[in-house]
Amino acid sequence: MALSKKQGITIGVGVVAVAAIVGGVFAAVNLNSASAEAAPASTEKPAEGNTTTDEITWFHTDPVPEAIEALKASGFEPIEAGKLTVAIGAFVPPLSYQPDGTSAATDVAGTEPNLGSLIAEGLGLEYKPQVVAWADWPLGIQSGKYDLITSNVTVTEERKELYDFASYREDLLGFAVKADSDIDSITEAADISGLKIIVGSGTNQEQVLLRWNEELEADGKAPAELQYYDDTAAATLALQSGRADASFGPNATAAWAALETGDTKLVGIVPGGWPETASIAAGTAKGNGLIEAVSIVINSLIEDGTYGDLLKEWGLESEAVTESQVNPAGLPKP
Repeated sequence: MALSKKQGITIGVGVVAVAAIVGGVFAAVNLNSASAEAAPASTEKPAEGNTTTDEITWFHTDPVPEAIEALKASGFEPIEAGKLTVAIGAFVPPLSYQPDGTSAATDVAGTEPNLGSLIAEGLGLEYKPQVVAWADWPLGIQSGKYDLITSNVTVTEERKELYDFASYREDLLGFAVKADSDIDSITEAADISGLKIIVGSGTNQEQVLLRWNEELEADGKAPAELQYYDDTAAATLALQSGRADASFGPNATAAWAALETGDTKLVGIVPGGWPETASIAAGTAKGNGLIEAVSIVINSLIEDGTYGDLLKEWGLESEAVTESQVNPAGLPKP
């Protein structure tokens, strides 16, 4: 049933303990107990919004005439007539995850899949989600297997050569340490000297740490030792056993893990493209005509409050933007 703007459906589901990689980034969460969603700027529980993964509010919207007209004028043709095929992840809350007892892509919950469905509805199309591994989305978008991706993708100048983007969140990264760690703050290069830090290979956060290590070495200080894990269970064990001092990944998932398990704590937040700020955006194949209409829908959601309600529901208010931009400035090439 299609609901009007700023309305949602609350769905009862159960979830299990998971340990996952989000865009190549370690994040571990225990989802058995009720808890608050990720609070990006602190570990305090949000006053409102989703407070348990057992009850999920799914937001809906109405078609946006201006966006539909723009889509028609663009000449864009969906992969499947009348549908918008959206690549999404199924990693960890609050971004995207597969509730326990479900397996269909239509059951994946979180900010990213819900935004994808809102975009489809705003364009007057049926939402057709496709769960995609992080490594597979670039070729899938380029080859026309998927119309759009909404899966915490950071805009970079290199990616803009192949994809068009419509921004919808700020990219923030967070440092998490063991709950009883003596580490209180990590906000600059000096704070990571000599530490062992878990990070995803090939990610923007890895680039931040590599640049910080260059600063440390130039100052004659010991660089951080970067640790990479394909097995997230091993990464969890490394942090909890003390073989690693910290993990560095998306702020949203790090905050969620700290709240949900109590095993870790957030000790620092930095821009995703340090020292530059970075944008998270919906992406599509370069020049296919879709992105302008997508941006119009997102801006309509911002204007009528649905966007703000969605982020508040998942505790991501601090990552909100005031306007969706088409192909905003991206992180520079390495």
